[in-house]
Amino acid sequence: MSAQPIDKLLQPRLDALRRELEVPGEFSPEALAEAEAAATRPVAPGPDARDVPLLTIDPPGSMDLDQAMHLERLEDGYRVRYAIADVAAFVAPGGALDREAHARGQTIYLPGAKAPLHPPVLSEDAASLLPEQERPVVLWTLDLNRHGQLATTYVSRALVRSRRRLTYDEAQAEIEEGGQSDSSLALLAEVGVLRERIERERGGITLDTPDQEVVEGDGGLALVYRSQLPVEGFNEQISLLTGIAAARLMLDSGAGVLRTMPPPDEGSIEYLRRTARGLGIDWPREVGYQDFIRSLDAGRPAHAAMLRESTALLRGAGYAVFEGEPPAQYEHAALATPYAHTTAPLRRLVDRYALELSVTACAGEGPPDWALGALPALPEEMQASGRRAGAAERAVVDLVEAAILAPRVGEEFQAVIVDVDGKGRGGVVQLADPPVIGRLDGRDLPLGEQVRVRLTSADVDRRRIEFTLA
Repeated sequence: MSAQPIDKLLQPRLDALRRELEVPGEFSPEALAEAEAAATRPVAPGPDARDVPLLTIDPPGSMDLDQAMHLERLEDGYRVRYAIADVAAFVAPGGALDREAHARGQTIYLPGAKAPLHPPVLSEDAASLLPEQERPVVLWTLDLNRHGQLATTYVSRALVRSRRRLTYDEAQAEIEEGGQSDSSLALLAEVGVLRERIERERGGITLDTPDQEVVEGDGGLALVYRSQLPVEGFNEQISLLTGIAAARLMLDSGAGVLRTMPPPDEGSIEYLRRTARGLGIDWPREVGYQDFIRSLDAGRPAHAAMLRESTALLRGAGYAVFEGEPPAQYEHAALATPYAHTTAPLRRLVDRYALELSVTACAGEGPPDWALGALPALPEEMQASGRRAGAAERAVVDLVEAAILAPRVGEEFQAVIVDVDGKGRGGVVQLADPPVIGRLDGRDLPLGEQVRVRLTSADVDRRRIEFTLA
């Protein structure tokens, strides 16, 4: 991970960005009072699962810990227990805290000051699955056969105590060091590989592109390209497994909220085939787009451009609610299965409702009125908060890119052309060092080729950088 530190004098511009994008600020006094009162209430008694040695795996410094897990080997398979923070145990339906959560939709992460979905007294303390603390959770017990396929699902409320808190780096190091073959981390790697294979077999896809991230270091803010560790993929597979199990429960019960994505149309796939030919990448006609995308190597310039173009196939994600018949479009095309967001209720509003509907469905009970009543508005609330969060993330990256490059206008850099516009009047280049993606002016640009570019503009106030071919 390479970093380019910049000065923290960017803080006034970050503050202006919050105002521009209408990122929520402080919670109302009424919402804070409700949160404080809920945090001091005794934990409601429930099925006691405090003997399960759960662990959490999160980025360093995280305090809003939504999930904890424990894996064990069965005679002919595996048992995954996944504990999810029970936000419904703290938030009263229709109260000030609930109304504010609906207005926010999700946590928005900004350098130095995130805008949380819930007050930190809950999200980073009383409801968070911090180690050695008793917490109310929605506890999933997911039994898999020896091939990693889901055999049985059971979910209910429980009382737990997480034992260990690991970062991704720490978890990855333990997996690589080996140790007990039946430890949760060893089994996480074992089950993760099986679930990844199942995902491939059913036609699911993941775009293997390095993420551009803004991080905070001793020298201020820094921009990095960050590739995912294997353990992050394994951890994600447990989350996806839970979301798939939740979707099945809700579809069977006749009420729910699903995360959906339409399948790509033939026109988009044909466009990508033409792009592959232009980049000199072999794509046999008998190979589906899922297998083709998985074959790409982000470390090769032409493949990096192809991966960026492939994002066109993964658009249109949304939420579908239903009571009675399932919606016409109820699958998530990128996962190739029905799926629901369930594993981040401290940071995402919709998960609280999917969890509640899953618990009642598993118990054979009807959903509570407060959950059903909120369903119709959830898709637009989540779409609006998603647009705001995406705009904030992109704007922060743009701001940091411009600040990094402002002193270097006129310099030349090695880059890869990863996108061109349809009219042949420009495109996008990806630099390796510094880790920047910017606009390239020019006609008939060679998509996927390595080029030398000259930085012509780096406007911090407009958050915009521009290059020309050197």
